[in-house]
Amino acid sequence: MDRSVYVAMTGATQIMRAQEAVSHNLANASTVGFKSELTAFQSVPVLGQGANSRINAVAQGIGQGSGQGSPIQTGRSLDISVRGSGWIAVQAPDGSEAYTRAGDLQLTSDGGLVDARGNPVMGGSGPITIPPASEISVGSDGTLSSVPLGQGPNSVTALDRIKLVNPDPTQMVQGSDGLMHLADGGAADTDDTVTVASGVLEGSNVNPSAELVKMIALSRQYDMQVKSIKSSEDNADSALKLMQAS
Repeated sequence: MDRSVYVAMTGATQIMRAQEAVSHNLANASTVGFKSELTAFQSVPVLGQGANSRINAVAQGIGQGSGQGSPIQTGRSLDISVRGSGWIAVQAPDGSEAYTRAGDLQLTSDGGLVDARGNPVMGGSGPITIPPASEISVGSDGTLSSVPLGQGPNSVTALDRIKLVNPDPTQMVQGSDGLMHLADGGAADTDDTVTVASGVLEGSNVNPSAELVKMIALSRQYDMQVKSIKSSEDNADSALKLMQAS
């Protein structure tokens, strides 16, 4: 009985972990630039004394969905979306370089260019700062241009270039800050082939219908594990009554 309860208990625990990933995806179905988290049940040997053939099915993350989210037209000059594969480089809260596809950029009171979470956007030589301007534009290669205050529209000045990268997806991991990092903790090189579109944001690539189907399937699997635990308890009670009667 103890073995059957253990198997059902571990199964229910791993299903709950898989449900957490699905819930996280559904909660970010409308988050700009969000990439859905992928999970799968994988066979992992049970450590400790006993038969070497003991295996647990463990819910583990296997990366992020590579699909691109639907474009959202905004017309705002500092809203950008990466075309195809690639990432926008930002400075993470711990000071390291990280990457995002959320291109809803903002200006701070002192002219710093940041993403929606307040992380500084990286340029050719570090975080980008933009002097006071009456107009700001972003080119397809990430070049930032502005019209200084008090000058005419023909006085366009190139300021800096947003760092755009395209590292190998297998070398990237999601950090606790919600940003993507290189697995070795380094910084990716600028990729001149990565381009952006201005006035457009990339929506989440989460498919709510598919995630809801996953949630229903996992809920049914969880119910089966709970029923298995209850059946083991009932069998143990019946066996105890037989022993008492004898």
